Amino acid sequence: MLRAVLLALALQVVALPLQAADHDWPAWARFKDNLIDDSGRVIDPSDPRRITTSEGQSYALFFALVADDRDTFQRILDWTQEHLAKGDMGTTLPAWLWGRRDDDRWGVIDANSAADSDLWLAYTLLEAGRLWQRRDYRVLGQRLAGRIAQQEVVDLPGFGKMLLPGRLGFTGDTLWRLNPSYMPPQLMARLSDLGEPWPGIARRVPTLLIDSAPRGLAPDWAAWRPDQGWRPDPRHGSAGDYDAIRVYLWLGMLADDAPHREALLTHFLPMRDLTIERGVPPERIDAQSGEPRGDANVSFSAALLPFLVATAGDDSAAMRQRQRIARNPVDAEAYYGQVLTLFGVGWDQGRYRFAADGTLHPAWDAP
Repeated sequence: MLRAVLLALALQVVALPLQAADHDWPAWARFKDNLIDDSGRVIDPSDPRRITTSEGQSYALFFALVADDRDTFQRILDWTQEHLAKGDMGTTLPAWLWGRRDDDRWGVIDANSAADSDLWLAYTLLEAGRLWQRRDYRVLGQRLAGRIAQQEVVDLPGFGKMLLPGRLGFTGDTLWRLNPSYMPPQLMARLSDLGEPWPGIARRVPTLLIDSAPRGLAPDWAAWRPDQGWRPDPRHGSAGDYDAIRVYLWLGMLADDAPHREALLTHFLPMRDLTIERGVPPERIDAQSGEPRGDANVSFSAALLPFLVATAGDDSAAMRQRQRIARNPVDAEAYYGQVLTLFGVGWDQGRYRFAADGTLHPAWDAP
């Protein structure tokens, strides 16, 4: 009886929508307590080098905006600019990896950029500027978006301009490597307001997502060959797991009237079907054969909540994953698991929504 009562209480925390005046976010407070230091650095404890990634900084900046946590937002932004971008993200794309180096000193380990992080940083700055009426954030977001367009966008022969995963290492004479999860349609829609190349990229992203997933199951990586179109990436093959899970997350959070929403959700229904059939999401799938392998950890259940809500005929599929999350909460120091949970469960609780034009609507601004 006690276990039943505790589970019922936990499910209320996981699933209940927010009341208009309730903006406290315990999961965000836990993330800050366990993974963000006083300077604003997001630490991944799973790596002995105590690394920080530009991805972690960008996601934390977004969550701080959703939580209306202006002090933490500023500290995260300051640390990111000072340590990853030589003081100014408007002129230098952030280095993707920072931590304890081989010489036992702290600093940048890999100066290459990560386009998904850069995109989330630019987007969040633009939206913080709009929601908080901060011109300095808006201008920095515009400058960073311009830097991304200059250094991380390439014209794929026979396809058009698209976002590379970073500045270096993803192009060849006849092959370009891309990561589908790096391009949330919501973010592309929002940046389209800045003019080209973003409107063109936003129009092409649905095609990339669908054509790189012939069985409706997203791969982690895909390769463009002008003579063959979208093919499995020769380095990573056709596996879809810890990157690909974000594709379903972004699509599940699309606004009801977002362009291409129905076509995208319909194409990726096989992930919903596999999750319902197995009871839990698969940890890995082969995007070419459709073969699933292993049971994913509970953070995948959190990431799939928006997709299940958007595609299931009733609430039973989502409720089963909510129950799993309540019974087996993600470890407090599991950086990526916590990120997926903040995104998925936060959306499921109504803490934020995206409009069709990509603008963010947090509960504190539009309950």
